[in-house]
Amino acid sequence: MKLAFISDIHGNATALDAVLEDIRSSGVDEIYVLGDLCYRGPEPKRSLELVRALETGVIKGNADEWTVRGVRPGEVPEHAVDLMNVERQWIASKLSTEDLEFLAGLPAELQLSREGVEIRAFHATPDSLFEIVPPGTEDDVLQAKLMHSAEADVYVYAHIHKPYIRYLGGRVIVNTGSVGLPFDGLPEASYAVVEVGRGGICASIRRVPYDIEAVVRQYEESGYPNKETMTRIVRSGRFA
Repeated sequence: MKLAFISDIHGNATALDAVLEDIRSSGVDEIYVLGDLCYRGPEPKRSLELVRALETGVIKGNADEWTVRGVRPGEVPEHAVDLMNVERQWIASKLSTEDLEFLAGLPAELQLSREGVEIRAFHATPDSLFEIVPPGTEDDVLQAKLMHSAEADVYVYAHIHKPYIRYLGGRVIVNTGSVGLPFDGLPEASYAVVEVGRGGICASIRRVPYDIEAVVRQYEESGYPNKETMTRIVRSGRFA
């Protein structure tokens, strides 16, 4: 059985279209969504509609929380709070009350059992939507942050926009990367596939090209606040 985990779409429906097409052509059996659906992209409404049409398990990310209630001091650098709230207001204006209620009601994690394999999925850590656990984290810290509260064979998370796979103590840790805003220097959509069966586990990262310049035009034509920064990120695949 093949399971796809997608996350951090960030309102980039063009990238999501490409990822869903890749998933359809790859023999995936189930799709799960690990949060950050709308915020910071030019097509928040269509992104949400595509996710909801999947009729699958969806969990909340920090950007979904921000879409619902705004960015608070201390959650981002002080100089960015006001601008990010202007962006949040723009995003929220494109969504309905029912859309916002959907985001507010999302659960924080998924627990799956497939072919005798236990999988736990969350956005950032089991305890936080915001905490950053980067790829180079030391083993003991990785265990404490990601693997402490429930036994599983596979742990899948997102949030950092940098995909990777690690094996630790006979278990697998997978980061999906980002569909809409990769930060690892490769400006292609990213998602993870976990294949289970016949007593084994195979995890992989897939990268999918999409029409970046079409997204740049969407930022420019929509009047998106902070469009210069966002177009630089989608073109470069880097946050800084």
